[in-house]
Amino acid sequence: MKKLLALGLLTTLSFNLVMTCPVYAILDRNKQEKVSVLDCINFDWWKKLDDAYLEEYIIKAVNNNYDIKTAGLKLEEANINVLAARAGQLPAMSIMGSPAVVKMPQTTKSETNFALPVIASWEADIFGKNWDKTKSAKKLYNAAEFQTRVSDIAIVSMVAGTYYNIVKLDKIIEIQDKLISDRENIYNIMKLSNQEGLVSTSDLILAEKSYVLAKNEMLEYQKLRQSALNSLAVLIGDNPNNTENYKRIDADNLSDNLEIPNEISSDVILNRPDYKALEYQLQAAGINVRVAKKEFLPTINILGLVTFLATSANSSMNWKNSLSLAGASMDLPIFTGFVRIANLKLNKNKYEQLLNQYQKTGLVSIQEINDSLYSLKSDNEKFKNSIKALEIQEKDFKLSSVKYDKGIISKLDLLQQRESLSYMQKVALQSKLDCYIDKISLYKTTGAKI
Repeated sequence: MKKLLALGLLTTLSFNLVMTCPVYAILDRNKQEKVSVLDCINFDWWKKLDDAYLEEYIIKAVNNNYDIKTAGLKLEEANINVLAARAGQLPAMSIMGSPAVVKMPQTTKSETNFALPVIASWEADIFGKNWDKTKSAKKLYNAAEFQTRVSDIAIVSMVAGTYYNIVKLDKIIEIQDKLISDRENIYNIMKLSNQEGLVSTSDLILAEKSYVLAKNEMLEYQKLRQSALNSLAVLIGDNPNNTENYKRIDADNLSDNLEIPNEISSDVILNRPDYKALEYQLQAAGINVRVAKKEFLPTINILGLVTFLATSANSSMNWKNSLSLAGASMDLPIFTGFVRIANLKLNKNKYEQLLNQYQKTGLVSIQEINDSLYSLKSDNEKFKNSIKALEIQEKDFKLSSVKYDKGIISKLDLLQQRESLSYMQKVALQSKLDCYIDKISLYKTTGAKI
C-alpha cells in the first residue's frame, strides 16, 4: 500500500522526459525546387521568345525572389503538418523520474523512494478519425503545391511584364529625344520667322509650348523607366542600386509575329493551379466534416505503464522492484456544451464556402482566358494597322525629304513631318508591346499551359 501511495506522489511530483515519435525526413527543397519551379513556369515557353536577357532575369527571380522563397517555405510547412498529423496515428511514450521523501500518517519515520515510470499510450483508431486527419493534411499539402505554382507563375509574369515595359520605355525615350530636338529646331525657326514678321506671336508661343511639353514628357518617361528598373531589381532579389547594369533587348529586335491560338481547350481551365488548389482544399474540407462527425464516437485508448521503484540510491532497480500495468479505456463525452455540434456546423460551413469559391473560380477562369485571348487578337490587329499607318507616314516623310532637297518645301515643313513620324513610331511601338503584355497575360491565365 505504501508503495502505491508513493507511486502516486512520485507521479505528481515527477518531471517528463518525453521520447519523441519517429522523425520523418523532409526533402531539402533548395536545388531540386529550383528545377521544379522552372518546370512549373513552363520555361521552354519563355525560350520561344528568343530573348537571352529575359531568360536570365527569370532564372534570377526563380533563384532569388523572396515571394517564391516564402511560397517554398509554406509548402514545407504543409509537409510538416502532414508529419504532425501522422504522429497522431503513432503510439506515444514518455519516461518520468524523480526522487521523493515520503512520511506516512501515524508514523515517525520517513522513507526515501526513487521511481522511473515508463508510460505508453495509443489511441486505437477504430473509426479512422486520425487516419482522416492525416488524409486531410495531405490534401492541404497538395493544395499548397498548386498555390506555390500560382505564386511562381505570377512572379515570373510580373518579371516579364516589367522587363517589356522597360524595353518599351527605352525605345520611347530614344524617339522622344529626337522629337525634342525637332521641336527645338521648329521653335528656333519660328522665333526667327516671328522676328521677320512671317509668323504670328501666337504660333511662336505654341511652338515653344510644344518644345517644353516634349521635355516634360521625357522626364516622365525617364522616371517611369527608373521605377520599372527598381521594380525589376526587387523581383529578381537584387539591389535597386545595380539597375544601371541591367541589359535588355532592343525593341526593334522583338519579333512582329506572335503565335496566337485560335481557341483554348477547357482542359487548361481544369488544370489551372489556383483551380486545382481549391479542388484539394475542398476535398480536405469534406474530410474535415467527416472527422467532425466522428468526434461524436467514443475514443478508445490502450495504456501501458512500467515503474521501477527503489528505497535508496544504492538499491538496484530491477524487475522485482517494478510495478506494471496494461489496460484500455473508452472515453465518450456526454455533454460538452454543444462544442462538437458547433464544430460540425463550422466545418460544413467552411465546405460550403470553398464549394462556392471553387465554382466561382471555374467561371472566372473562363472569363480571364477569354478576355486575354480577345485582347491579344484585338491588339494584334491594332498593331498591324499601326504598322500600315507607320509605313504610310514613312513614305510621306521620304517624299517630303525629296521635296525639301529640291527646295519645294521649307525645313519647317520637313521637321513637322518628322514630328508626325515620331508620333506614329510611338503608336506602333505601344501596339507592339501591348501584344507582348497580352501574350504574358494569356500565359498567366492559362496557368503556364499555353
